Amino acid sequence: MPNDSLKKTTVKGVGWSFADNISSSGITFLVGLILARILTPKEYGLIGIITIFIAVFNSIVDSGFSNALIRKKEADNTDYNTVFVFNLLLSVVLFSILYVCAPLIADFFNQPELIPLTRVMGVIVVINAFAIIQRTLLVKKIDFRTQTKVSLIASISSGIVGIGMALSGLGVWSLVGQQITRQLLNTVFLWLFSRWRPVWQFSKTSFQSLFSFGWKLLVSGLIDTIWRELYLFIIGKFYTAESLGQYTRAQQFNSIFSSNLTAVVQRVSYPVLSSIQDENDRLREAYRKIIKTTMLASFTCMLGLAAIAKPMVLVLIGAKWLPSVAFLQIICFSGMLYPLQAINLNMLQVKGRSDLFLKLEIIKKTIMIGPVALGIFIGIKWMLWGSVGTSFISYYLNSYYSGAGMNYSTLEQVKDILPSFGVASLTALIVFGLSFLSWSPFVVLPLQLVVGLVIFMVLCENFKLKEYYEVKTIVMNVVKVRKHG
Repeated sequence: MPNDSLKKTTVKGVGWSFADNISSSGITFLVGLILARILTPKEYGLIGIITIFIAVFNSIVDSGFSNALIRKKEADNTDYNTVFVFNLLLSVVLFSILYVCAPLIADFFNQPELIPLTRVMGVIVVINAFAIIQRTLLVKKIDFRTQTKVSLIASISSGIVGIGMALSGLGVWSLVGQQITRQLLNTVFLWLFSRWRPVWQFSKTSFQSLFSFGWKLLVSGLIDTIWRELYLFIIGKFYTAESLGQYTRAQQFNSIFSSNLTAVVQRVSYPVLSSIQDENDRLREAYRKIIKTTMLASFTCMLGLAAIAKPMVLVLIGAKWLPSVAFLQIICFSGMLYPLQAINLNMLQVKGRSDLFLKLEIIKKTIMIGPVALGIFIGIKWMLWGSVGTSFISYYLNSYYSGAGMNYSTLEQVKDILPSFGVASLTALIVFGLSFLSWSPFVVLPLQLVVGLVIFMVLCENFKLKEYYEVKTIVMNVVKVRKHG
């Protein structure tokens, strides 16, 4: 693929992927704000507990096959059918396990309401299994336009269902209804927009070929998911459902930027970098551009979010959610590095080093035992600060091994992203200072946003950051996408 074509494909892919994540997550976020004003932290905490098991089981169902299929240049229908059949059968088995174990889960967390909630929400595991191949094919083609349309339909419709149920007094079940409706519509419309249809075909040869690469990613993904959800587990077990609700609300604010940016970068960079995996010079330069551009966005969004956290929470969801502010501010410091970690891990997959990918996950998760212990024996904030420390260690490990494969060291990466960190930090400090004004949060929040935007743009223009102009190009592309889509 020529350089111009690769850049055009990447920018277009990022544009549509960003539009997909922001539009769907943005709608879901807005719906969440409405629901947060109607529902209580405890009700969010109950759903947070169930989310632990749904996330782990979804990770198992995928089994690393999606990335194996994306990476395989000559994947055929036999490969797709084999993975589809395996995913579907596995999802049914896992749903059955979750259904049977619902009383044990409820007893462990001392929340009897979890029995029916877990059994109903468990169906999401099966629903998602039906859409894995359709989604994989779209990612492989770097076709995020279709996914954007599907996400919009699912997000808007499920939001209407959730709000309607909440206003009808259905409480926590409104969150269940919203999530199931969203996943169901997402799957249905992916099938409607996709031309691929499965047949009941299973090839042992195809399975073994894909699994030889994918099983290490399965174990790595499973470890990552378990440890990511472990904080929910610890808070749900050793603290109150209300505390878990406050934490999940902080995570939802954080995910608007950190998780979505990470997802966009992973979805686009992996197929793009895979397409030039054998051209080391081009691969290194593309890799550098992705890192520099991504981290300007990540540092700015996450440090900015920490700076405006208190007035934002007061304005959007009210004083009953104020305990989530401290959680959110700490989470932002670890979340700002997630996209960078994801890009480095993507490179290991591009190079076919799923074995090293797995080893790194085991090492990093062993290190994370420290923050978990702090959460159990001292407090939630100590656990979150511990995770900030481990995020820096994790980045070093990821960048060291991924960079070694293409002569791009951790120190070179740090030098490349340091200007972005400086601009974002200075902007965030000024914006945070405005939060101490004794004015109404309805005045302070807009003031912070306007001042922050102006200062950021002035600094970027003054220092002539190339990544800033790259981001402007991507933003303009997103605007064109939304205008002409």
